[in-house]
Amino acid sequence: MSAIRLLVLGAVRQHGRAHGYQVRNDLEYWGAHEWSNAKPGSIYHALKQMAKQGLLHAHEIAPSTAGGPPRTEYEMTQRGTEEYFQLLRESLTSYDQKADVLSAGIGFMVDLKREEAVALLKERVRGLEEWRTSVTEYYTPEDGPESIGHIGEIMNMWVHSSDAGAAWTRGLIARIEGGAYTFAGEGDPFVGVLAEGEENPYATGEPHAGDDD
Repeated sequence: MSAIRLLVLGAVRQHGRAHGYQVRNDLEYWGAHEWSNAKPGSIYHALKQMAKQGLLHAHEIAPSTAGGPPRTEYEMTQRGTEEYFQLLRESLTSYDQKADVLSAGIGFMVDLKREEAVALLKERVRGLEEWRTSVTEYYTPEDGPESIGHIGEIMNMWVHSSDAGAAWTRGLIARIEGGAYTFAGEGDPFVGVLAEGEENPYATGEPHAGDDD
């Protein structure tokens, strides 16, 4: 699973309709260009590709009266919405994905009902526990990594990764169950996008050919 599809779909969804530069600006505002492959070229390619796949509808917008090139605004289709929620659910349950996939999922988890988010994260914990068990069929942590040569350091890393991931996820579950954050159906959601014309303090400022599309 690639994080870029989830990130782009989620960014478009938060606006309702958005042109490519708005999506790029949002993702840079979230720092996604630092912890994922959400670089300008990847963002603009994903928008065009998902429009071809019927996940986004591309609206051709006429040039403004002030001049400048026309832009394409994107809006999620029903298929796009279904894809978005499928990717979101997978990102929260899959324990063997890259960190950027989980990061993207956490960023959009409040689009789900609170109970479902908790259930998905508990499934993630179960997956981590099963993974740990499979590792310890070949490696006994109590004996230390040296017990099976330097290869034991690999399994030792896996065990520690599993333990740390499960502990962090349990903490998140506890905070959500304790009432943290505003989930779907609970009221006004947290606003995580820039208003039109609002300056982005985290923008890279690097121009890209797709900025004017």
